[in-house]
Amino acid sequence: MTGTVLIITDSWKGELAGAYMTSYAFSTVLSEIGSYIVTVGLICFAFTTILGWNYYGERCTEFLFGVKGILPYKLVYILIVASGAFLTLDVIWVLADIVNGLMAIPNLIALLALRKVIASETRQYFKKLEAETSNTTKVSK
Repeated sequence: MTGTVLIITDSWKGELAGAYMTSYAFSTVLSEIGSYIVTVGLICFAFTTILGWNYYGERCTEFLFGVKGILPYKLVYILIVASGAFLTLDVIWVLADIVNGLMAIPNLIALLALRKVIASETRQYFKKLEAETSNTTKVSK
């Protein structure tokens, strides 16, 4: 919805960026209430996103390091979240891109390590699917 409003109002062509651009776009369509809608939505989505990522990170920390790793994780997480209030939008996006890129590293390592298992399971699945299909064809004749 936000992308559609930005395109319809041509707000993306202006000098504004981020929440300012979105607030401007909604206020051009919905007058003053538009900026309030964006503000309330941003607060709700930002808050739930912070809580959600905290939970995911905490579960991963517990899996990797045990219960002893949770407190240090929480302290670092709180410091990072609090420091976000003092950073510019550009710096926050760069940090978010770096962290998202870093998440790909363990996933790529796991894919490489599990490639033989994945190939074996895939072959097994297609054999089972083929057997089921041939049994269904025999029954229907």
